[in-house]
Amino acid sequence: MPSVAIVGGHGQVALRLTRILAPTHDITSIIRKPEHIPALQSISPGISPLLLSIEDSPVADFTQAFRGKDVVVFAAGAGGKGGPERTTQVDYEGAVKVMDAIEGVEEGQRPRLVLLSSIDVRDPEKMPEHYNEEDRQLSHAMRAAIGHYFQCKYEADKNLAQRTAFKWTIVRPNGLLDTPGTGRVSIGRTHTKPSIPRDDVAAVLAQLVDREDAAGLAMDVIGGSTPISEALDAFVQKGETDFLG
Repeated sequence: MPSVAIVGGHGQVALRLTRILAPTHDITSIIRKPEHIPALQSISPGISPLLLSIEDSPVADFTQAFRGKDVVVFAAGAGGKGGPERTTQVDYEGAVKVMDAIEGVEEGQRPRLVLLSSIDVRDPEKMPEHYNEEDRQLSHAMRAAIGHYFQCKYEADKNLAQRTAFKWTIVRPNGLLDTPGTGRVSIGRTHTKPSIPRDDVAAVLAQLVDREDAAGLAMDVIGGSTPISEALDAFVQKGETDFLG
């Protein structure tokens, strides 16, 4: 049974991902607070909760947690709580800590990393050529509102893209919805709309856990009309990654 560690295991997408993977994967859910444990146990008593903080726990503790794992999913995020300082600590420094921890695992035994990022994470000086006017206006509006968040995500993605010691995939969904999933998405050089249900983001992550052929790719994921498996197949075959441009 494949072994997966989910960092930020009590997050809304992470809990949905756990429900999908629990029947077929051995899951260690890394959480900050003991009061998060009942939510995990309600999904499956077989889930292994592990109390670690990406803000406070040392890299060595995460390295130990990742030993024996096939895949690590980074689904943590400050969620706008705690201001810019905490956003930096979680969305950038926390992600880098996880990357460093994976590199601390013995060579040949390092897990793959699936990193949950965000739509429109890019060099702030470069607007994607495929964006239309609506995309450009929304991009400017998002940066005016939460520019520090996007900068932290960009720096984390850029850091990961330069690493070669382990395999990785970056998933960049747009606005998240609590509506039921559709099982259909658009993946690749997308626009910034429409928004996507959290259920569908979790479903994409779940498939990527078992898709080593997506290593080295970063993908924008938004609401769409293509079944998830089909959309992933097409994207992996193209192998186009331009998230820094």
